[in-house]
Amino acid sequence: MELAAARRRRGGGQPAVLDVGGGSGMWAVPLAVAGCSVTVVDPSPDALAVLRRRAQDAACSDRIVALQGDTDVLADLVPAASADVVLAHGVLEVVDDLPASVGALARATAAGGALSVLVANRFGAVLAWAAAGHVDEARQLLDSPTGRLPHEVVQRRLDTERLTSLLLDAGLAVELVQGDGVVTDLVLGSVADATPEGNEALAELERIAAVTPPLRDVAARLHALARRSPALG
Repeated sequence: MELAAARRRRGGGQPAVLDVGGGSGMWAVPLAVAGCSVTVVDPSPDALAVLRRRAQDAACSDRIVALQGDTDVLADLVPAASADVVLAHGVLEVVDDLPASVGALARATAAGGALSVLVANRFGAVLAWAAAGHVDEARQLLDSPTGRLPHEVVQRRLDTERLTSLLLDAGLAVELVQGDGVVTDLVLGSVADATPEGNEALAELERIAAVTPPLRDVAARLHALARRSPALG
């Protein structure tokens, strides 16, 4: 749907996708195969090497540009307002300057384009640690303003309110905030895989829970879709 809208804005041309932090190509390669022009920005040369191999195997190398860097230098790597769709999945947890990074992602988004953000949810982490029997760690996460434990690599986890606020402050219109892994991350694999009917029932429950507060707000991850105004300021 989003890609179809981008094609219409471009008069039938290739939608331009910017995947920040997507170096291994999990999203970039399928999007390129689907006919998108994809630019991947990632700080890891090893991940970008994996991306190039995957793109070659999928015969879509001509539609993928791989650039080494991160959100700190995003403005130097890609033109402003150039991407119909910007992906930042698993990125905001590790950046140094959170508002600056969200601002850089917003500026790279074209007029009328969309920014897709996937982040670890601090309240989901609290429940996960508690369910695993680590009550002290769960309490530390709950009390921590950054939603992280001192020994963790991630710099922060977000919640629905904080994520929404960051996107709004960057001048974006927030169209959707939903949970990812609300139910499925809690269900044992043996239960989920019991029958095709059981899998479908679980998927349907996940779809409903993903957009139903407060279930959404305790998901393992949060996914937000925000849009740049058609009239750029």
